[in-house]
Amino acid sequence: MEHPKDIKRVVLDGRSLTLEALVAVAQFGAAVELAPEAREAMARSRALAEKIAVEKRVAYGITTGFGDFATVAVPDEWSSQLSTNLILSHCTGTGEPYATEQVRGMMLLRANALCVGISGVRPLLVEMLIDMLNKGVTPVIPQKGSLGASGDLAPLSHMGLVLLGLGEALYEGRRMPGGEAMALAGIPALDTLVSKEGLGITNGTCAMTSVGALHLYDAMQAARLADLISSLTLTALTGQLNAFQERMHTARGHKGQIQVAENLRRLTDGCEILERSQGDRVQDAYALRCIPQVHGAVRDALEFIKSKVDIELNAVTDNPLLFPEDEAVISGGNFHGEPMALPFDFLGIACSELASISERRIERMVNAALSNGLTRFLTTEGGVNSGFMIVQYTAASMASENKVLAHPACVDSIPSSANQEDFVSMGTTAARKAGTILENTRSVLAYELLTACQAIDIRRRSGEHGQGLSPAGEAVFRRVREQVAFMEKDRELWPDIQAVEAMVRSGELLELVPWLS
Repeated sequence: MEHPKDIKRVVLDGRSLTLEALVAVAQFGAAVELAPEAREAMARSRALAEKIAVEKRVAYGITTGFGDFATVAVPDEWSSQLSTNLILSHCTGTGEPYATEQVRGMMLLRANALCVGISGVRPLLVEMLIDMLNKGVTPVIPQKGSLGASGDLAPLSHMGLVLLGLGEALYEGRRMPGGEAMALAGIPALDTLVSKEGLGITNGTCAMTSVGALHLYDAMQAARLADLISSLTLTALTGQLNAFQERMHTARGHKGQIQVAENLRRLTDGCEILERSQGDRVQDAYALRCIPQVHGAVRDALEFIKSKVDIELNAVTDNPLLFPEDEAVISGGNFHGEPMALPFDFLGIACSELASISERRIERMVNAALSNGLTRFLTTEGGVNSGFMIVQYTAASMASENKVLAHPACVDSIPSSANQEDFVSMGTTAARKAGTILENTRSVLAYELLTACQAIDIRRRSGEHGQGLSPAGEAVFRRVREQVAFMEKDRELWPDIQAVEAMVRSGELLELVPWLS
């Protein structure tokens, strides 16, 4: 799999966008180009939209109003105002803005969906979005306000405002009026949209898909990190390695479980501490023994989610759709977010499980009754020092918060548009809260890593099982110790936590074990 930071150029054709390419553009600034065949396809569908308007055929959003106003005819001379008014009236979002990378993902996804050429918009709209991506104009889009059906209407309307020289945008690190940002970047803003273009911009799942897909990518990296960090915990707790034998896991057959068990075998290979502690117990507690089963189930969940995201990255999700081959205009519900809402709720649940089992491993390291010979709370002088006691408290707090947030958003619905839009997905909420769960989970993993390094030092001091770690374990241990010293006595601990959290989020630890699957 190509790393997103190595992708320098992404060509949009509406059919071949990948998760890695999305990350490359959103996070790493890869250049975006428009495929010639996409421009031609959009021109054909735009010609059909104009023909429909001239012939006064009844077509939703072209010659009629929107939502419950679908029964109201709109004369041709008002069709451009209709599209522009859609943007003006629907930009009702609130809350903190989405992160720049999330907005860039929305713009890329909207452009890619329009590239298929069945949305009836001018190629100019996609060219403008590509220009904004390449020149660094990022609309300011509030996070709250989407029901996840009829598309992400409010968020994408805020995106559309900047095309009109309105709203707000970020440019060269400054927040400013959208028109000013477009002018500074040398991108002429539109005076108005034309028929069907308001729907082309707003009717789609691009907000939820961008947010959820970027969180998915980070969750996949967090799952790899969880294997790496848990191998250090296994070492600290002198875990029994029989539980990771290949035949044990092939006997059950789940792909993720087999993959995690193989990772653990490779990550612990050559570890003196573990080699000298085998046979100390018949078996370990679940938080150690069942790492492949739990982490593996998370891996399988993430693969399922990715299979759905891969489809949605190249999906046409507006309404109606125009098919030039027979001039058909079909009204339907491709904007409905349910296909993403369920997977993104699943994403939150999967990340929550990674945090929950990680917190249980932290508890085993700090609890002398469970740690197989480590000191209470990993102190060298207990009583006057509390050691890592409250590290576990904080990890427990985040793991418990995740359990609250993991309640599915998609099981809720509330009617809108005079009950015309009577069942909605809440998919954007699912994607947003999956991100909060993921951030908590990465913090818990950082706490586990910090705790495991302290525990390994204490285990080494006892000398009972030797000193040696596996090559992978030693590389990670040394990286942590370059920034965080062993805690001999209580000290201000939060700078250490921040340092390790930064390591976990940056991806640098995974670069130490590039072979880790």
